[in-house]
Amino acid sequence: MVHVLGSRTLLRPTDPDRSRAFYGEQLGLAVHREFGTGPERGTVYFLGGGFLEVSGRSDAPLTPGLALWLQVEDAAAAHEELRAKGVEIVRPPVKEPWGLVEMWIADPDGTRIVLVEVPAEHPLRYRPGI
Repeated sequence: MVHVLGSRTLLRPTDPDRSRAFYGEQLGLAVHREFGTGPERGTVYFLGGGFLEVSGRSDAPLTPGLALWLQVEDAAAAHEELRAKGVEIVRPPVKEPWGLVEMWIADPDGTRIVLVEVPAEHPLRYRPGI
């Protein structure tokens, strides 16, 4: 059995400064740690149960199949806050047939980000007898 002690997603953006501004300033993710120097230095953001590392540089955006799934307390409040900060909203919050509220945005390189609210009555939260 593999014992996972933590998880981290690594992004190599085409413009590291622009991506750090997006994740740190516009999304407001807390910095867990930073390392290295110069424009391609690494910044690791805290994501609750994992980390997002933005470091290095890529010549081309990531493959379109990658998406980040980030849970938020209140998707409507996140929508208003991010819109006020100039984040492009790909799709506003919608309650999906499976009961989650999802809002879609994208980072500067087009990486899809799904902001998800898990309502109190959803099975991911509610477990009878506990």
